[in-house]
Amino acid sequence: MNPTFELDGQAISFAEGQTILQAATTAGVYIPHLCYHPEFKPHGSCKLCTVKVNGRQTAACTMRAALGMKVESNCEEINAERRALTQMLFVEGNHFCPSCEKSGHCQLQATAYHLGMMSPHYDHFFPNRAVDASHPEFLLDFNRCILCSLCVRASRDVDGKNVFALSGRGIKTHLIVNARSGRLADTDFAATDKAAAVCPVGVILPKRQGFAVPIGERPYDKVAIGAATTVRAEEEAS
Repeated sequence: MNPTFELDGQAISFAEGQTILQAATTAGVYIPHLCYHPEFKPHGSCKLCTVKVNGRQTAACTMRAALGMKVESNCEEINAERRALTQMLFVEGNHFCPSCEKSGHCQLQATAYHLGMMSPHYDHFFPNRAVDASHPEFLLDFNRCILCSLCVRASRDVDGKNVFALSGRGIKTHLIVNARSGRLADTDFAATDKAAAVCPVGVILPKRQGFAVPIGERPYDKVAIGAATTVRAEEEAS
């Protein structure tokens, strides 16, 4: 029998080496996150998965589960901090959900709904970011980048191509394409790359497929992001 820890009063079983986030997801309990991907080493950059472990805050994606630990996640204090972080992500980029191809299939949008974010709260930055349409198959809309680095890690660690990178520091950090020209067309990026499918928002978009699935019929239009975690866990267990 696997050991357990307590998450919001619920006993969560875990295997040796699992993080809090991994164990919770396996149990069908949703902890908000954006930069985590089950196939990559945890990064801990977005901080949305922050939880309290025995009274101290830590990232659930990097903290290993341990016997008897008491974890708080779905509480007003933690959710208020997550909501503030999500609000900042929205105003730091140019996110216009009603006209976005990823609406209804966007993890940032779905997380905002889950946390009850009804307004941006902070002043918009309105950054001046270009759109790269140079590639024959893909469009890059840098306006929506949330710096999760999933495409960077996928291209480097899975595809072995290093197509993407983060450049700059602090508020000036931004996503770039690793080509002398800075254009995606001048790389070996392909539709079969893992990096082509990991973006949680609407930065990397396949061309000539826009709105093939109507808004209202997309994954998070039908099932909220937290409920989707429960559904997946039940399907895997059956």
